[in-house]
Amino acid sequence: MSAGLSVDGLRVRFRGEAADLFTIDTLTLAPGASLGIRGPSGAGKTTLFNCLAGIETPQAGRVAWQGEDIAALPEGARDRWRRRAVGLVFQDFHLVDGLDALANVLLPAHFGRWRPAADERERAATLLRRVGITSPRREVALMSRGERQRVAIARALLHRPPALLADEPTASLDPEHRAEVATLLTEAARETGASLVVFSHDLELLARLDRGAELRDGRLTEA
Repeated sequence: MSAGLSVDGLRVRFRGEAADLFTIDTLTLAPGASLGIRGPSGAGKTTLFNCLAGIETPQAGRVAWQGEDIAALPEGARDRWRRRAVGLVFQDFHLVDGLDALANVLLPAHFGRWRPAADERERAATLLRRVGITSPRREVALMSRGERQRVAIARALLHRPPALLADEPTASLDPEHRAEVATLLTEAARETGASLVVFSHDLELLARLDRGAELRDGRLTEA
């Protein structure tokens, strides 16, 4: 079985800089396994998140999910891959304020059809309940940061993607909801066989994952 994630010779350097932000010689993660990545501010965690998600392209290297090198794909193909193969949880949520919680969770369904299917609507409502959102018709603009983060996590899980990437998914939550979200992410990955990569400073969340690594001084090392 091919690795869920395989990274080789990854190199990222910002334009105008004399040195690389980071280089990763090799990194593999089996399907269904989980990896937590921590590191100081400015180390490049969000940039690495974007490279693994196909949002940014590195200067060099291979980023392959299920054997498909997304770093080599043109932009349109990367966008299509991302919609079908990865669930993303961003630190800044990326919700649509004019929509309610249920509509935000269902946004990925609109890429494939005009109207979400009945089973998608049912799963969206179930996911919202699991993350503690009891009013699915409430506009997200009226929600707290913690509530908005939980809506974003439910959206990422809608289509049971084979890869889950989360950037500080518990940063805006109180201790009770941090534990609930950590459980949801890890259980969802196990249920679907997804590879889960979490970028976080939350030590309790990181302790739930199979492996840990630290991005520091331009290198990713197992922790």
